[in-house]
Amino acid sequence: MTPAQAHLKLDATKTFCARFHQLPSTIVQAPGRVNLIGEHTDYNDGFVLPCAINYGTVIACRAREDSQIRVVAIDINNEEDSFNLDAPITRNSALPWANYVRGMVNEIALLGHALGGAEMVITGDVPQGAGLSSSASLEIAVGQALKSLFQLHDFTTTEIAQAAQRAENHFVGCNCGIMDQLVSANGQAGHALLIDCRSLVTRQVAMPPEASVLVVHSRVARGLVDSQYNTRHEQCEAAARYFGVAALRDITSNDVMRETRLDALILKRSRHVVSENQRTIDAASALAAGDLSYMGSLMASSHISMRDDFEITVPPIDRLVEILQHVIAKQGGEGGARMTGGGFGGCVVAIMPSHYRNAACDAIAQHYRAPNGQAAIVYDCVASTGAGELLG
Repeated sequence: MTPAQAHLKLDATKTFCARFHQLPSTIVQAPGRVNLIGEHTDYNDGFVLPCAINYGTVIACRAREDSQIRVVAIDINNEEDSFNLDAPITRNSALPWANYVRGMVNEIALLGHALGGAEMVITGDVPQGAGLSSSASLEIAVGQALKSLFQLHDFTTTEIAQAAQRAENHFVGCNCGIMDQLVSANGQAGHALLIDCRSLVTRQVAMPPEASVLVVHSRVARGLVDSQYNTRHEQCEAAARYFGVAALRDITSNDVMRETRLDALILKRSRHVVSENQRTIDAASALAAGDLSYMGSLMASSHISMRDDFEITVPPIDRLVEILQHVIAKQGGEGGARMTGGGFGGCVVAIMPSHYRNAACDAIAQHYRAPNGQAAIVYDCVASTGAGELLG
């Protein structure tokens, strides 16, 4: 258990005792994630390379003897939601955060798992609106809490992730892929996770021990449901229909290069997905070999593709990437930077030798301000373990 997790556990326990007048029986955690490379490829049945990070969601929980679910969100003014398993689970328009919990409970119940009532207190430290997947962290933590409370031993981590994706797609209304949920459920300390989003086959990829992962929050907030994320998804589906394939995973760079009749905008979206899939596969090999220079060139190409072909970056994000790339080049050229997450704001991820870190932070502090005048926030991220019970 990390010091941050211990602090979150203590807060959750105190609030649980105050609200429910007893100790929780179980405390679970699920991490957020940063995607190193492979953006908007997951819902195209492609490849992604994220890692779970040392920021996450913690839930203190206890089973009830009835069928009522009561949930308290510490970080949202201790708001409480409650609903009953004996009635259809519907959306709560007054408490948007509660729909991630309700959706997850609903999906697990639909799978036929025997659930009962529960009390949950939720807290976490994943930055909101930063593209580090606070939503998947919450969903997976809820799944882990229910698995632990009701001894759902045959409910695998991959099945939890699939249920979480369905909850976000169908209950919350965001057409996300499986990446965020799968790495939150299956992350391994010191490793990135190469995911084939069609087969759900994963491969742990060891991070170079000298590598430092910085996530830099641009202070430009973003929200997937309200952004153009769903529009990009629809454009990719239109391209797949045009090419006559199940998903853009199934076309090649030659298919894109030879195409002359497809709408120019849809063709650009296709080109990004096809090229990003190959970059992601190559990046896994580069990381495994400890080749941070090649990794950096792949990250640079990824950012250009997101900016020009998929059109999901914004000028402050582009500026942050430029600053970090300049520092890395000046320090020796090992590593790279790119936007990470769904786009339209949020964060930049950089990978570099740890001794570059101070120069990078100094350059960001000196040369970057968000449109509202705020300085960026730098998070030192560590590739961390996936969801589970917090013991000790």
